[in-house]
Amino acid sequence: MIVILGIESSCDDTSAAVLRDGVVLSNVIASQKVHEAYGGVVPELASRAHQQNIIPVVHEAIRQAGIEIKDINAIAFTRGPGLLGSLLVGTSFAKGFAIANKLPMIEVNHLQAHILANFIKEPGKESRHPSFPFLTLLVSGGNSQLIIVHDYLDMEMIGQTIDDAAGEAFDKCAKVMGLPYPGGPVIDRLAKDGNPERFSFNKPQISGLDYSFSGLKTSFLYFLRDELKKNPDFIQENLNDLCASLQKTVIDILMDKLKKAAKQTGIKQIAIGGGVSANSALQKAVHEEAARCGWEVYIPRLGYSVDNAGMVAVTGYYKYLSGQFIGLDTVPFARTTLD
Repeated sequence: MIVILGIESSCDDTSAAVLRDGVVLSNVIASQKVHEAYGGVVPELASRAHQQNIIPVVHEAIRQAGIEIKDINAIAFTRGPGLLGSLLVGTSFAKGFAIANKLPMIEVNHLQAHILANFIKEPGKESRHPSFPFLTLLVSGGNSQLIIVHDYLDMEMIGQTIDDAAGEAFDKCAKVMGLPYPGGPVIDRLAKDGNPERFSFNKPQISGLDYSFSGLKTSFLYFLRDELKKNPDFIQENLNDLCASLQKTVIDILMDKLKKAAKQTGIKQIAIGGGVSANSALQKAVHEEAARCGWEVYIPRLGYSVDNAGMVAVTGYYKYLSGQFIGLDTVPFARTTLD
């Protein structure tokens, strides 16, 4: 029996999870409301909140799992990428916990963890998992990537954003419209009552399988600037249509490259990971394309698509099986790739 304690602290969510033989027994997340007043994550405030949250979150995860500390075989933690101050809190806690309890440590790449969230099992629930190789669209506030997954720990990136990520485009455009942070879920909700064909925005033409969203943000900003000169109430009067049209543009950009990647690779096992994978319109678009092209689609449920320690623990589990441990001299990194 293998029990992994997972720690996630890459951005503004402090999370701890306990996994036993591939099954997540607990997954506790403490979100930070302090950033809402600033329209985005403030790194210094995030790291301080992690310091306050991490011990009670770990305590609650162990309690909910119904285990004792002596049952844990290893501690897995997010090493990066992410906010350095936030990562330092998780890394430092993992080191202290490992020393105190004589446990091995396992470093986890945050991007890899989002992908392996598709392999999470839960007690008493049936679960579907992709077979290898499969193609993943990893899309979040900080990343928009296309990845071929050859095995649990063997991944090949074939496309990525050259500037901003899709989630970042959602959040920044939401801020311009005066919507609260995080903007992605708010846009998703408001778009349900809007006309996605009402407005048109820039779709960058990037060769290959790479993404770009900076042009879309600029197009959206200039469009609102010009319309507000004519009508100061333009945003309020057209909010649902604006959200629907913006969301459609982002999803069209994402789907265009995903369809190209699936055609080029011939892979029909398609997975989605990252926080934006929870977007209802994106899920609908993927399932509609799957019906046309014969794809098999895999999307983690909501609690495991956002940043969480369950995905860290399951990644740690597969690294434990392959004997991939690290020493106390390990330091976090703010930026990295899957390679």
